[in-house]
Amino acid sequence: MALTLAAASVFLLAGLVKGVVGLGLPTVSMALLALLMPPAQAAALLIVPSLVTNVWQIRPLRDLGGLLRRLLPMQAGVCAGTLLGAWWFGAPAGAWAMASLGVALVAYAAWGLVGAQLAVRPRDEDWLGPLVGALTGAVTAATGVFVIPAVPYLQALGLRRDELMQAMGISFTVSTVALAAGLYANGRYSGAAAGASLLMLLPALLGMQLGQTLRERLSPALFRKCFLASLVLLGLHMIAQELLAQVG
Repeated sequence: MALTLAAASVFLLAGLVKGVVGLGLPTVSMALLALLMPPAQAAALLIVPSLVTNVWQIRPLRDLGGLLRRLLPMQAGVCAGTLLGAWWFGAPAGAWAMASLGVALVAYAAWGLVGAQLAVRPRDEDWLGPLVGALTGAVTAATGVFVIPAVPYLQALGLRRDELMQAMGISFTVSTVALAAGLYANGRYSGAAAGASLLMLLPALLGMQLGQTLRERLSPALFRKCFLASLVLLGLHMIAQELLAQVG
């Protein structure tokens, strides 16, 4: 019961972050749940909340045709990279799973704090999209987090704000489904895991609603900086913890 309440609190917080800044639910949930349970179990818990909140984010569906066609090469790479990574790495587990997650968190947060901006030329999307997708899939399979390098790439496409939100929703939805398939293939996503994940949907949606309410009262830019700085500290803690465990 204590673990269930702790996990629900994590998804409430993760949903709140997503409600304010538009992303961060899988990142926050994986980062904090990995302190309470094995990474593979944490990844299985986030499937339903991540899927539902990201499908919600891509609305209105009637406007998605052109964006889906544009992002198709990247999403094909995401699927291939995640499934191949799941076959190669197994489910997020093992001696270096937490350290890998820590590295992913620090890399993502550092990129956001630096505020670096890239620009991708339209003619390069056909080859760069699948490459970025495959790399994102490999990171997803190893850590359960699917923001690196997907988010910087999507930000470099020159999309309007609403299009960028939809693009991230599409990418995160595809990554969630691919991660679920990888976990299932490795025997880490059972009916019991799906039921537990469904249970976490309510606090995630509640947190997302609270976050959307707070967005009107807080500075999203300041909130995002505090959020990213916290991820740096948490990621460094994970890396140090795993290194000390290996040395010991």
